Parts: sequence; C-alpha cells; structure tokens
Amino acid sequence: MRQKDMKEAKEQAKMQEKEVVNNTILDINTDENMDGTTHLNEPVTNEPEIESLKADLEEVKDKFLRKVAEFENFKKRNAKERIDLIQTAGKEVITDLLEVLDDCTRAEKQMNATDDIKQLKEGVMLVFTKLKNILASKGLKAMDTVNQNFNPDLHEAITEIPAPSEELIGKVIDEIEKGYYLNDKIIRYAKVVVGK
Repeated sequence: MRQKDMKEAKEQAKMQEKEVVNNTILDINTDENMDGTTHLNEPVTNEPEIESLKADLEEVKDKFLRKVAEFENFKKRNAKERIDLIQTAGKEVITDLLEVLDDCTRAEKQMNATDDIKQLKEGVMLVFTKLKNILASKGLKAMDTVNQNFNPDLHEAITEIPAPSEELIGKVIDEIEKGYYLNDKIIRYAKVVVGK
C-alpha cells in the first residue's frame, strides 16, 4: 500500500470507531415515542448492551491497530528496498565496464611487448570505441557544442575571447570539457569558450 492509502485507512478506521460508538450511544440514550418525537432516557446500564458496545469498540481498535502495523511494515520494507537499490544501482554498468578494463589490461601487455606504434594506436582506438559504445547503450550521449549558440542552460562559459569572425560572436568557439546527457537529462554541463 502506498503511504497515502495507509493514511486514508487510518482515518477511515478512526471514523468507523467514532461512528459505532456514537450510533450505539444514540440507540441506547434515545427512545422514539408513538408520536414520532424522541426523548432522552436515563443512561441504560443494561449489561448485554454495554458488552456489545465494548466488543464493537475492540473490533474497531483491532482493525485500526492492524492497519497501523501494516503501514509500519510497508515503511520498513520500502526503506530496505530503497537501500538495496542504491547499493546495487551501478552494478550493471560496472559489470559491462569490466570488459573494457580487461581490454585495457591486454592493451597494456601489448604496449610492453611491441614497439609498433600503428598497432598500438589501433588497439587503443578499439578499446576507446568499445567504451563509448557501452556507455551509449546505457543512455549516455555527448553534447555537440562547437559552433553552436551559447546556451547557459547547457553550457558553462569558462572564458570569452574575441571571435575570429562575425558569425562566431555569441557562439561556442572551443570546448574545454565535453557535456553529457543521460537518457536526455543533463548530467554534466559543457565547459566552453565563447566568442565575443
């Protein structure tokens, strides 16, 4: 149950308890005459009616206590699930990145074993491409910033420099640090140099 549902259940149980007590007291203390008018009687001390009232009250209290206990159990379970989720949130990404780490280890061994720069460059580019593909599959997307209009909602201006041409005034001339989206939400703003 959601927290709102539990709160409503508590309120409903309280209202039912009050209604049972009020209706029973009303039944005991009023008596309808033949002409349709009602008058208050002396409080009834009839043992069976009092016992019935007590039983009804106990039943409502029991229902209320069960709802409260159910709500407390829900809160504890929800908190435990949240902690578990936080602790294992990055597990899938880390597991996928272990492949890239393995490739980096192999590349390091290859660098120590060969002097062929072209072969080393190809190996490093393969590892880099694999890393980019894994991150892209998880929803990571790089921002395109160079030659775009400066947008303070996306870019963080590090400095302004004179624009090399008229059309670059107010636009991003250089990118110091790339910005990224994760599932179309900005997770890092691009640090840029803007033309003035």
